[in-house]
Amino acid sequence: MIVTVNGVRREVEEGLSVAALVDDLAGGTRGTAVAVNQEVVPRSTWASTRLQPGDAVELLRAAQGG
Repeated sequence: MIVTVNGVRREVEEGLSVAALVDDLAGGTRGTAVAVNQEVVPRSTWASTRLQPGDAVELLRAAQGG
């Protein structure tokens, strides 16, 4: 199925969880926030939140520096 991640269309497996997507793309969860269709997804629900065809996902990573 096709979803959009940070503005880029991607093909992902049917029923992929937010947790699996974050693991695949962000390389870990620390400092990561996720929104699906402009709604923040609480980390506690990532494993149970399944993506649907056409979903728009935004992955945000906190960065530190100076």
